[in-house]
Amino acid sequence: MKKILLGIALSVVALQGCKKDGDDEEEVVALTIEEQNAYDDAAATKFLDSHYFDSKGLIVAFDDKVDTDDNNPKLSSYSPVKLPSGVIYIVRPGAQPTVGKELATTDVLSLMQVTTSYVSAKVNEQIIFASSTVFSNNIEGSGVPTDDPAYYYVKSSVLKNYNTTYNTTHGRSFYEMEGLQEGLKYFKAFDLEPSADYNMQGVIIVPSRAAYARDANVFNYTNRSFVFNFQLYNAKTRNMQTED
Repeated sequence: MKKILLGIALSVVALQGCKKDGDDEEEVVALTIEEQNAYDDAAATKFLDSHYFDSKGLIVAFDDKVDTDDNNPKLSSYSPVKLPSGVIYIVRPGAQPTVGKELATTDVLSLMQVTTSYVSAKVNEQIIFASSTVFSNNIEGSGVPTDDPAYYYVKSSVLKNYNTTYNTTHGRSFYEMEGLQEGLKYFKAFDLEPSADYNMQGVIIVPSRAAYARDANVFNYTNRSFVFNFQLYNAKTRNMQTED
């Protein structure tokens, strides 16, 4: 009996040791809001230094195992602009419309994108964007742009229908991402058909505090930051009387 108990005790110790080793690789801790903001900012800085644009403007991570990508400029070399909200945007040189449309907050957007959501975490003593989740990928998905995304502008009818169905009283921020709205103001829209080939205009990094933070939202995302790699194919003025 003593041998059995000793064996169990040793097994528990071994399991705890394995768990500790795993925790050393990725530290998962409950952060205060201030700490979360600091983590998001640090992770965004790391992201800008560890990724580059390919020839089509898609964001690619540097590969430490090869040197064939070493000559590509880091995203951080493109003079990224950080707004007071924490949103960071980069306007990719040579990829903007000659004559583009200024965006209104109620416009109907056509958005070609590869957008990923992350949770900022400390991994091997570095704060990075971890736990990636694909938010939208038109390139490897449908091949056509996202049309009229509710996370840019949600129709009142959509919001009303949700609240009625679930007996809730959510406002526009339940769908809309303020940081994306803010970042897109610095870009103009093309006038392209959905079948046109893409050439990404740049990137917008939305930290969690400018996304959904810890508030209730339709995606059930908490403390998630977003990296939008995109091209505005079109932006049309919404007919508020017939569409909303």
